Amino acid sequence: MSYVQIENLKREYVMNKEVLVEALRGVTFNIEKREIISVVGASGSGKSTLLNILGGLDRGYTGKVMIDERDVKEYNPNFYRRHIVGTIFQQFYLIPSLSVEENILLPMKFTGDKDIEVKKRLDYLLDMVGLEKRRKHFPKELSGGEAQRVAIARSLIDTPKIVLADEPTGNLDSKTGDSIVNLLKEVNKKEEVTVILVTHDRSIAKKTERVITLVDGKNV
Repeated sequence: MSYVQIENLKREYVMNKEVLVEALRGVTFNIEKREIISVVGASGSGKSTLLNILGGLDRGYTGKVMIDERDVKEYNPNFYRRHIVGTIFQQFYLIPSLSVEENILLPMKFTGDKDIEVKKRLDYLLDMVGLEKRRKHFPKELSGGEAQRVAIARSLIDTPKIVLADEPTGNLDSKTGDSIVNLLKEVNKKEEVTVILVTHDRSIAKKTERVITLVDGKNV
């Protein structure tokens, strides 16, 4: 049984009485545990809708999304978004007034500062993303690549099973983008997590184990 099973996934948006948008039109594919894949497609192909559903942010769909043989809708939403999936965004979304380590610990609501295990986890992640010497720095003092590395560490602090990366190289130059994809591949192996990378860049997608292509809300 595949770790992630997506079956006949459909998502429609009623814009008004006369306009119905079919964002997803029967998407079906499986993902194995610890696999790293890319989802590619042009703007409007359904990538963002798929990511929102996998991230637990959108439950207004039909069809099935199963993770570890359990329907996503059966999970407690807060538990799901903390311990099942970790998400990395194109825009980084770091808090300007918080240091690197404080941004990473944000999902823990700062309760982790006194917890020895969380401290070890923080140190381990800072080392993994190469920011041990930048832990006290603030976002304005970081390059784009460093900011994305902070975001990656933050997505991993709660030890999720799946990492969703939404255009993680979109705001970076090609060299820095390549380093971020290589880091995600390292995360995939070291953390033994399933990585789903959403991108419009096929050169980035080719660096993953498998590519799912969306066209007009369907995988082809």
